[in-house]
Amino acid sequence: MAHLTEPVPSPHELPVFARVEGQAVYAAYSAGVLGAVFGLIIGLTNASLPLSGNSSFGTLIALFAGGAAAVVSATGYWRSRTAPGQEWRLALSPVRFGVNAVSVVIVHIVLAVLATLVLFVVLGRAFIGLPVQPFWSTVLSAVVLGLVAYLVFLSVARMTTQRMSSLLMVFIVLGSLTAMVTTPDPRWWLVHFSHLGTFDDISSVVFNGTLIAGGLLVTTFAVYLANDMRALGDAFLHPRAVPVVSTMFVIMGVMLAGVGVFPVDDHLLLHNLSAMGLAVVYIGLLAAGPRVLRGMPRAYFLASWGFLASVVVSLVLFIVGYFGLTAFEIIVFALIFGWIAVFIRFLGVTASGVGETKSPSPRSVQ
Repeated sequence: MAHLTEPVPSPHELPVFARVEGQAVYAAYSAGVLGAVFGLIIGLTNASLPLSGNSSFGTLIALFAGGAAAVVSATGYWRSRTAPGQEWRLALSPVRFGVNAVSVVIVHIVLAVLATLVLFVVLGRAFIGLPVQPFWSTVLSAVVLGLVAYLVFLSVARMTTQRMSSLLMVFIVLGSLTAMVTTPDPRWWLVHFSHLGTFDDISSVVFNGTLIAGGLLVTTFAVYLANDMRALGDAFLHPRAVPVVSTMFVIMGVMLAGVGVFPVDDHLLLHNLSAMGLAVVYIGLLAAGPRVLRGMPRAYFLASWGFLASVVVSLVLFIVGYFGLTAFEIIVFALIFGWIAVFIRFLGVTASGVGETKSPSPRSVQ
């Protein structure tokens, strides 16, 4: 006699999930057909293009992938606002909804472009000197655009706070690494992290653009976070926790975007103020946690104090000269986004526990 302890989706949720999967497949087929047409045209007009590099087949397909991601993410995010669990987005003001949509679309465009470029760099290294013939250009283009459309649609149609935090982490890491490997100064790390944004080339555009789009995504993240926190109630959180925490996340997003908007070589003061503002708000969130987030598990607060201690230790090691400014900036940067991921995980666990307490409805099959 077996018992299924995992919650079973309610009957009205199953058709919704099936419909989302179906729409994702339709989006994939549509993008795949267009990709096949684009690939065939490229193969017939220029069969000598290399797989990767400047002016390559991979570069063209990456641009097409970005276009597909833009259309699919905008459409999917708009359509999903009435899905179960997403209805709260209908109450957002047009401006706030617009900012959320723009940030989600931009992030998916950049991720689609970067992922496609990385894929073709790997293929280019695996098949050195292989020209792209019409058949393979058609197949590759169709498969890549189809996969991009499918994955992007599923991502935006089921957007949650945890999913958005993962998206933020992947976006920031991938954008920063891309800027590092494409910078014209291979010894950039001897200066500081923000030095990556001081060149008039694609690496600086990627670096500064990643920070700006990441800042927009953090402000969107704050909206989802506030909605999740309201479900916990005053028994678990301070009565002012929702406006305080969401506002501080918005400020963090603005400060992060400011670091990219004001490159250090052109606007030193504003750049430094943005970076310091981001760090100050982060430390403020850690320090205010025991009071504002009083119902969170004890393990969360232990983790938070660990993050705070890591910042202090890193600052001391930087002051005594154990490592340079670049290492200190990267460590603090990683700690900020690492804490965000931990915070969201614990918030999700707490919210799930509250939901089970309020309405215990696990179904069992004997």
